[in-house]
Amino acid sequence: MLERSYETPLGRIVYWVSEKAENPSPQLVLLPGLTADHRLFDKQIEYFEGRYPLFVWDAPGHTASWPFELSFTLFDKARWLEEILKREGFDRPIIAGQSMGGYVGQAYAELFPDRIAGFVSIDSAPLQREYVTGLEISLLKKMEPVYRHYPWKSLLRTGTNGVAVTEYGRGLMREMMLVYEGDQARYAALAGHGYRMLAEAMEADLPYRIPCPALLICGKKDHAGSCIRYNKAWHKRTGIPLEWIENAGHNSNTDAPETVDRLIERLIGEVSERIKQHTNEGRETGGNEK
Repeated sequence: MLERSYETPLGRIVYWVSEKAENPSPQLVLLPGLTADHRLFDKQIEYFEGRYPLFVWDAPGHTASWPFELSFTLFDKARWLEEILKREGFDRPIIAGQSMGGYVGQAYAELFPDRIAGFVSIDSAPLQREYVTGLEISLLKKMEPVYRHYPWKSLLRTGTNGVAVTEYGRGLMREMMLVYEGDQARYAALAGHGYRMLAEAMEADLPYRIPCPALLICGKKDHAGSCIRYNKAWHKRTGIPLEWIENAGHNSNTDAPETVDRLIERLIGEVSERIKQHTNEGRETGGNEK
């Protein structure tokens, strides 16, 4: 993976793209969750690298993408992502977002419905206002003081044990959280801003329709917030396929990477087939017109 960067008015975004791929289209875009970084998708990169073009970033304000002014919106993140993907030649991106990364993917689909080729939600939830209560939105806006005053050792323990159930998944999350050790104020500001940004996107009450093949993935032991309840409702109201992952928590792609990899691969196959059909239809139409 090649490390590159993109300058924004608020700071520099560091990201990685694969150099070569057997199948140039579609492309797989991996978006980590809040306070996690590109390492969250190490297993997916290991599985897909060389087969499809890959992209992963340290989201604005995270790890290598720091310093960064925390005044951006979820839609700013989606627009920056689009600018980077265009620069890298990603013309048919499949976005696989874990938790906050899934929300970024939905914002991207709202802004660029003709660009997104596929969407995979990994332990994320819908952005539509109808799924959340006023109390839940209010609480999202008040999380920074909680993280600021929570004892760091306890926060580190709950932050790792609460999102994964396997030794690998917990160890990886601990490594990513240790980036902020000694600067809990930065961690609290990053998390608090992320939750406020999410609340504001929900309050915008936009359609947030998914205009492409999609898949919902959720760990059966995901106890982060109300993720399980949200995914049940999301699936019921939209009909988007939902896959429950055995022995996996909120970071199901680290707890059960082989299962999640196969599910992502299945969606890539669906998108690839659709691209082929559209290409063939275009050729036939062009031939008739001539």
